[in-house]
Amino acid sequence: MGTVGDASGPPLVPPSAVDVDLSGLARGWDRTMSDLEAGMWRMEEAQPKLRSPIVAVDVLDGPPDWDRLVRAHEWASHIVPRIRMRAVEPVFGLGNPVWSVDPEFDLDYHLRRVRMPDPATFDHALRICRHLATEPFDKARPPWTAMLIEGLDDGRAVYVVKTHHSMTDGMGGIGLMTLLHSRRREPTPDKPDRLPAPPENLNTVTALGEEVVTLARRAPGRIAGLVGGAVRTATAAVADPIGAVTEAFEYANSLRRVVTPPPATGSALLRDRGLGRWFGALEVGLPELKAGAKAAGGSVNDAYVAALLGGVARYHDRHGRRVGAVPMGMPVNLRTASDPSGGNRFTAVRFAGPAAERDPAARIAAVRAIVLGLREEPALDALDLAAPVLSRLPTWLLANWYLAQSTGLDLQASNVAGVPVPVYLAGARIERMFPFGPAPGCAVMATLVSHNGICCVGVNLDTAAVTAPAAFMECLQEGFDEVVALGATEGSPR
Repeated sequence: MGTVGDASGPPLVPPSAVDVDLSGLARGWDRTMSDLEAGMWRMEEAQPKLRSPIVAVDVLDGPPDWDRLVRAHEWASHIVPRIRMRAVEPVFGLGNPVWSVDPEFDLDYHLRRVRMPDPATFDHALRICRHLATEPFDKARPPWTAMLIEGLDDGRAVYVVKTHHSMTDGMGGIGLMTLLHSRRREPTPDKPDRLPAPPENLNTVTALGEEVVTLARRAPGRIAGLVGGAVRTATAAVADPIGAVTEAFEYANSLRRVVTPPPATGSALLRDRGLGRWFGALEVGLPELKAGAKAAGGSVNDAYVAALLGGVARYHDRHGRRVGAVPMGMPVNLRTASDPSGGNRFTAVRFAGPAAERDPAARIAAVRAIVLGLREEPALDALDLAAPVLSRLPTWLLANWYLAQSTGLDLQASNVAGVPVPVYLAGARIERMFPFGPAPGCAVMATLVSHNGICCVGVNLDTAAVTAPAAFMECLQEGFDEVVALGATEGSPR
């Protein structure tokens, strides 16, 4: 079972040249998309509001060496073959898409470089990142794009990379990006390398053959799991029939709680949904956020979610609206150390966020109680269990079902472990790393990555729902400020 909230595992440290494990980075990559990944890949064709790009924005202290940056991407594509792979649909859609090395892979198409006209600020760079994020992928090519943005008036530069969610989840994306990072400015000579994966000419018919092979390979494990589960269930039923029935009822009740929409009505202020997106960035010191969390008896994730909810409440105040519980979602990390960097290893939970609680300490405590309860749910794996069934539904039906489910969420919050040490990209120091998760159907998607002692929060807003994005970001900042203030005043009378 995964864990909720602070579930991203230990912080990631980029490997040195001698630490790169070539076999480990390539091990375990599935040729065929999982049912969950296939759903994400196909649904957006029927419903563009469900586009699922994961975007990471690095703020650099200056322009990196372009030639080094190109070579770094070329090297990374040798180490991780998925970077050079496109998705091929089996004939008649009989099965899930298959990853295949693009016979026309062209790094110049995926890696771009632009220079902004003077005067240019980080906000201007974010607009370019937002436009890049909203452009649909060319699905005949590997689904990722990177861009270097130069010309900021303070001498800094921005590097942005966009990947499709079917290629990897947030934690996997951060893991892949560490391949491009270094612990020093100077070039690393004699990095271990390998030849790039040879091109493949997979077509829709041969992709179906790959799907058959994949099903045959997976079948023994699935059958063994089913048989083993049946044997364990039968044995338990014989040994302790009352206990077995009780456990079954507990799982059924847990499943009902997990799949039932949160007991909260979405805000009328945030009701509409559209294709427009707006990126905002906030930052807060990790020690300060920890102190605020500790003062209220919570974790960093509890304080983070409580700050977001406080910001949502303040935004409603500005519009003369009252807010109650906010229907929200949170991904649950299922990734283990043995999993490959790519692919998706997560599930999701939904709950009613206590935004009506105006005392930040009490709000942190309320969030903590909810999250601790979610951690104990036996049915957290319900999404994985349902994925094979859902993936067999007609794409238009699956897309509209998912949109209806996600539209009921006003807020999604994700927390991903980052890099705890200074790192560099082709000679430029990475000052900040802002993540922007996909917002398919929800009003607000907020993602936090800790980077060298700073919590970098990327906020992806649906502009049909949040019609005053700048004001919304100000309210979120106030929400974080009041949580941080708890730590600054710990021990003083309240």
